Amino acid sequence: MIRTKLCDLVGIKHPIIQAGMGPWKTEKLAIAAANAGILGIISTSGIIAEAMGMAVVGEPDRPGEGERTPYEMTKQLILRVKEATREAKGIFGINCMVSAELVQGARDIISGTLDAREEDPEVKERLRVIITSAGDPLPWAEVIKPSGAKWFHVVPSVRHAQRCERAGVDAIIASGHEAGGHTAWEPVHSMVLLPAVAKAVNTPVVGAGGFCDGASLVAALALGACGVQMGTRFIATQESDFVPLWKNRVLKSGERDTLAARGFVGPLRYLKNRASIELTELTLKKTPRLYLGEPDVALDPDIWSVESQGMANLMGDDDEKALFYGGEVAGRFEDLPTVKELVERIVKEAEEIISSLPGFIKPK
Repeated sequence: MIRTKLCDLVGIKHPIIQAGMGPWKTEKLAIAAANAGILGIISTSGIIAEAMGMAVVGEPDRPGEGERTPYEMTKQLILRVKEATREAKGIFGINCMVSAELVQGARDIISGTLDAREEDPEVKERLRVIITSAGDPLPWAEVIKPSGAKWFHVVPSVRHAQRCERAGVDAIIASGHEAGGHTAWEPVHSMVLLPAVAKAVNTPVVGAGGFCDGASLVAALALGACGVQMGTRFIATQESDFVPLWKNRVLKSGERDTLAARGFVGPLRYLKNRASIELTELTLKKTPRLYLGEPDVALDPDIWSVESQGMANLMGDDDEKALFYGGEVAGRFEDLPTVKELVERIVKEAEEIISSLPGFIKPK
């Protein structure tokens, strides 16, 4: 068994976090991950989208729930995950994007999470982590820190990591440019970012972006991380909430089949197809200097129109018309295991690699 500081910090069996990924709420995926002995994460970007009047495709309302606020939806979602992970005593958490565009929804979601913990002792015991991302952590310190929940924040650079340390986060997730979904314009990849962040801060660091198996887990540990967060790899699992069209597109993508383009919450990495190429071309036309890492600009209506249509097309049958978030790591696997099978495989492979490393070193 591989036990690291992340395992002790959170109380999980294996040093792996299942990333919270939009546009859906990753409820089923979080349940399967928590039950498999890793940190299962509920995504809330879909909740915020609903609150802002943007329908989240492919996620029908549950009977009897009616109109719900982000606060109410968050609490209901947490209770469902609690019930489904009770037998295994699974540990889980929630991811909330805190970018400027989403700040009001973020407040409601974090309030709902904190209240759910205070109102239910079992939730407080097993919902142990709040992950914030896509924004500044400092304004959230006085909200999250007093709750006793472990607080992680996702960063793309050393400078952002140092700001997290000032805020008092419990762990920093260093997310390389190759990661799927929300990313930074500056192309700093995990092999450079992760050791740089680990060296610059005293806070525990988790690697994200490019991790999918035992070999990459071992690499992250060697670079100074105490664990990894995986997103794209978990999309391609049997329990994931993602539609078959998305899963299949991940499986047939190669390591060169991604693009970074402007999306609603800033830069996003998509799997390459006709829709994402169109979005990238629009980004180059409307906001070309974003690729130079310059400050972001207001979302262009044409870009928003293409992104909205691409999301709507997820419920169709043409994988060239839909937009799929995904990382470069999609080119490194081709199967659709259960979450439990995947976790067990990753850990077994990592253990075998660690035990075999002395054989790669020539004696003097």
